[in-house]
Amino acid sequence: MRALIAVILIAIATTASAASKEEINAEVRQAITNFKKQTNAGHELSEKASGMLVFPNVIKAGVGIGGEYGEGALLVKGKTVAYYNIAAASIGLQLGAQARSQIVLFMTDKALADFRKSEGWKAGVDGSVALATLGAGGALDTETAKQPIIGFIFSNKGLMYNLTFEGSKISKIAK
Repeated sequence: MRALIAVILIAIATTASAASKEEINAEVRQAITNFKKQTNAGHELSEKASGMLVFPNVIKAGVGIGGEYGEGALLVKGKTVAYYNIAAASIGLQLGAQARSQIVLFMTDKALADFRKSEGWKAGVDGSVALATLGAGGALDTETAKQPIIGFIFSNKGLMYNLTFEGSKISKIAK
């Protein structure tokens, strides 16, 4: 219950200063540029993807109880088709705050269609997101590359490890 309250408080604080379409679009373009610089494998996969969901700035904060929130856009064939938010709550040993970018690639038309017709998509429930990890030379694990939904979590310092999309709820927002 306290976790839900934390997420609600973060969502309220963030919504109060919600970004405009233009701001989100500019941040999405910058996140994609950063993403393509960090991983050639991710860049190649993004070119093949049916859709790309980009959250350029996901803020996670907590003191025992935490939450995260971010806004982004779904791109199909390089064009923004809708805006979404991502939110999650957590309970446990945590202290501090972190900002990161998250990109979800829908590699099949079916995976993209299932996501788009959902009323509120929950990672790990409505679709499994294979979190990308890079091996030697920046190559993506071949099993991950075969998955219908692939997620990348990164900061301006590079791809981040030991993180997950599981439990994150993604909802369409009106802009």
